[in-house]
Amino acid sequence: MLQIPLWNRLMILLVVLAGLAYAMPNLFYDRVERHNDAAAVVEETGATTDVLEAERALWPDFLPSSLVNLGLDLRGGAHLLAEVQVQDVYEARMDGLWPDVRDALRDVRDEVGTIRREDAPAGELRVRISRPEGIAAAVAAVRELATPVASLTGIGSPTLDVRGENDTIFVTLSEAERQATDDRTMQQSVEIVRRRVDEAGTREPTIQRQGADRVLIQVPGIGSAQELKDLIGTTARLTFHPVVGRTQEAEADVDARQILLPAMDEPGAFYILEQTPVVTGDDLVDAQPAFDQQSGQPSVTFRFDPSGAREFGTFTSANVGAPFAIVLDEEVISAPVIRQAITGGSGQITGNFTVESSTELAVLLRAGALPAEMVFLEERTIGPELGADSIAAGEMAALVAFSAVLIFMVLSYGLFGVFAGFALILNVGLIFGVLSVIGATLTLPGIAGIVLTIGMAVDANVLVFERIREELKTARGPARAIELGYSRALSAIIDANLTTFIIAVILFTLGSGPVRGFSVTLGIGILTSVFTAIYVTRLLIVTWFEWRRPKQIEV
Repeated sequence: MLQIPLWNRLMILLVVLAGLAYAMPNLFYDRVERHNDAAAVVEETGATTDVLEAERALWPDFLPSSLVNLGLDLRGGAHLLAEVQVQDVYEARMDGLWPDVRDALRDVRDEVGTIRREDAPAGELRVRISRPEGIAAAVAAVRELATPVASLTGIGSPTLDVRGENDTIFVTLSEAERQATDDRTMQQSVEIVRRRVDEAGTREPTIQRQGADRVLIQVPGIGSAQELKDLIGTTARLTFHPVVGRTQEAEADVDARQILLPAMDEPGAFYILEQTPVVTGDDLVDAQPAFDQQSGQPSVTFRFDPSGAREFGTFTSANVGAPFAIVLDEEVISAPVIRQAITGGSGQITGNFTVESSTELAVLLRAGALPAEMVFLEERTIGPELGADSIAAGEMAALVAFSAVLIFMVLSYGLFGVFAGFALILNVGLIFGVLSVIGATLTLPGIAGIVLTIGMAVDANVLVFERIREELKTARGPARAIELGYSRALSAIIDANLTTFIIAVILFTLGSGPVRGFSVTLGIGILTSVFTAIYVTRLLIVTWFEWRRPKQIEV
């Protein structure tokens, strides 16, 4: 008999209603988006205003509010291709290695005599000793600083190449360590860019490594490529240096291991600092905007990790009464005198900040400093008008495809074709419902996947209806024909859609960018079309059959 159990009918209706409920917010995209943004601000800050409450009231809280994220080609935004200057890291590594090399050579001072660092090309450390006959002992002492390379490809290789020539020691990173450093630099750069972009509140950015030293950055919904460059290109490198002196001369002579930096709040003032910092922003674990308790002016509080807190505490304990400089992006923002040892691992940065600038600085410090400079090779800004045109073109393509399929089905199968057309509408709604639930990003190729799904969605119904036609010639009555039509067409439906779904999975796994966007909507469309063909259309036909009780049917 042609029947569907009550629990089965309820499950089908529940799935359809849930899918349509999650798809519904996309019909009111702007209102729901403003509601979500306001709710996120209130949840993050814990404070609310009349404006935020008005934005939240645009959509009821008890209804689903998940949206399909629009990609760069549909929403507009910025596209950047940046090249990371990985060689900058070598110079920083050598500069940071100098104190350890100096200490190692001091342990063998009887053999090497006095030591002095010499000027060298970027990425190389040169140290001259006064006793050339001790060069072997000096090289051996420095080589003990090398450690095994922390990478699978460089296992067993030392991190440093050390050689001696006459009275000079040459230290560079080994080739294996350079490769490992390049990989770490790229991973760190991608992660820091991601954190900066995410903290800025943008939606579904695409940030991925390309090739050996390039990063692709695509951010929907941002105003321009320059705005994105300003956000990413801000280094926000925080360092703490011992102060050697102060001068008014911009061209003052300084020693080789010293640097001359301007004061941020005092035009014409310059500080002479030791080049090697005591601690850096890499040792920070948190930074938050705050207000100075004494002056009431905006400030930024920071907190070091255990290693940074220990280094900072040791330095301040040994230099009570001496000034030290807080340097941000090659500018001295403050040079306070150490009144007492700072061993708690936290502190406060004060300066000529506004509330907005202190908040921005805190965000950048939390994200961390870029390990190397980024050079932007390609930039594009995609206006929202172009995205709106793409959406309109996609809607037109979907409407034309749906109309053509519906006309064909009605002309070919009559009332049963109407049932298939109604199920097709539900199928599109379920696709958007699933996309909203999983937080997928819809792109222009994704719309192509939906349009293709509309054309393919009726394949299962065609198989069922043709099978019903065959069974009407031999079966005992229309109820038996419908039942046999669905049961005997099931294997063909599964086989046909399974092979296409496998292709979608392969495209998603091996593809990138537009290919993955296409594969996501295609794969979801296959699943929903099979569900609507096997269950929804059958439920419609069975319900109609129980209501009308026809003696014969025409398919």
